[in-house]
Amino acid sequence: MAHKTFEPATLGPITLTNHIVMAPMTRSRAIGNVPNELLVEYYRQRASAGLIVTEGTSPSPNGLGYARIPGLFNQEQVAHWKQVTDAVHNEGGHIFVQLMHTGRVFHPLNLPADAEGIAPSAVPAAGQMWTDQEQLQPQATPRALHADELSQVRDEFVASAMLAVDAGFDGVELHGANGYLLEQFLHPNSNQRTDEYGGSIENRARFVLEVARGVAGAIGAERTGIRLSPWGMAGDMPHYPEIDETYAYLAEELQKIGIVYLHLVNHESLGAPKVPVETVNTIRAKFTNTLILSGGYNTVDAIDAVLDSGAGDLVAIGRPFISNPDLVARLKNGTPLAAPDAATFYVPGAHGYTDYPVAAA
Repeated sequence: MAHKTFEPATLGPITLTNHIVMAPMTRSRAIGNVPNELLVEYYRQRASAGLIVTEGTSPSPNGLGYARIPGLFNQEQVAHWKQVTDAVHNEGGHIFVQLMHTGRVFHPLNLPADAEGIAPSAVPAAGQMWTDQEQLQPQATPRALHADELSQVRDEFVASAMLAVDAGFDGVELHGANGYLLEQFLHPNSNQRTDEYGGSIENRARFVLEVARGVAGAIGAERTGIRLSPWGMAGDMPHYPEIDETYAYLAEELQKIGIVYLHLVNHESLGAPKVPVETVNTIRAKFTNTLILSGGYNTVDAIDAVLDSGAGDLVAIGRPFISNPDLVARLKNGTPLAAPDAATFYVPGAHGYTDYPVAAA
C-alpha cells in the first residue's frame, strides 16, 4: 500500500522529498549564541525529513531570552548557519530557520551585554527561567516597547530574514506561537497597550501582520511561513474569549499577504488543552496555502489520515526526531522508535543530541 506520507510534496517553489516536517525544538547547544559543529551534525543527521524547521533563532540580541539559543543577526552567525544549510542540502533536504524573539520570556543573565527584555507591556511571565550562572531564577519584568520602537523591532525580523537567505536557508518561519514576542502582541494578558497596537483584535494582530508583511516583502512570500498556537498556554498565556476570532482574522490577513505556509501547533499530547476541530477548520477555510499540522503525530497511519482527509498538507513531528535521527526510515520500515531522554533536551554537549544511533539496516 502506498503511503502519501512518503510521496514528494510541494511547498511554494520547493519540492520536498516527503510530507514530514521536523518541527522546531529548542536544544540550547549554541554556545555564545552561535551555531557550532554540533548543530551542523544534528541537522545533517535529520535531513531525510521533507522539511526541517530549526530551533528558535533570535533575530535580535534582545530576543535571546534562553541560555545557549542561536541568533541570526550578525555575519559570524550567518557563516556558521551556512555550514548547517550546506550539510542539509548536501543530504538532499530542505531547511527553514525559525525566527523566535523571546520577548518577555527571558532572564537578564541570558542576554548579551547591552540587550534587554522587551515586550508589548511591562507584564512578566509567570514561572522560572534557567540561567547557567544561577540556575533557575524567576522570569524578569520586560520593558514595554514605545510605539516608535516597533518599526525597529519589525526591521530586525526583516534583516534577519535577509541574512537567512544569505546563509542558504530555503525560507523563514516566524514564531508567532508558544508565548513569545509575536504572540505576546496577540494576547490581551501580555498586551495591555492602549495605542493602535492594543485593545481590539485588529490592533493586537497589527504587529504580527506588519512583521509578516515586511519579511514577505524582503525575501518573498513563497519563502515565508508562520507558526501559531491557538488555544496554547505556553509562556503564561491563559485562554481568553476572542481566541477563535483572533486566529480567524489572522488567517484571513496572512492569506492576503500570501505567505507559503501556516504551521498550527496542538500541544494536547504534552498536556495542553486540545485545539477545537472547528478552530482548525476555520483557519483551514481562510488560509488556503500550505497548512502544516503539528502535535502528537508519530505513526504513518496518523500522518496519512491528515493528508488523505485534506485536514493538513504537511505534518510536523517534534520529539521523536530528537531520539530518531533516521525517523523517516523508521516510519517507512515499521522500525520501533527510540524514546528520547528528557534530561538531555537542553544541556550543552553532544550527549542526547548527536549521539542517538540510527536503526540497524
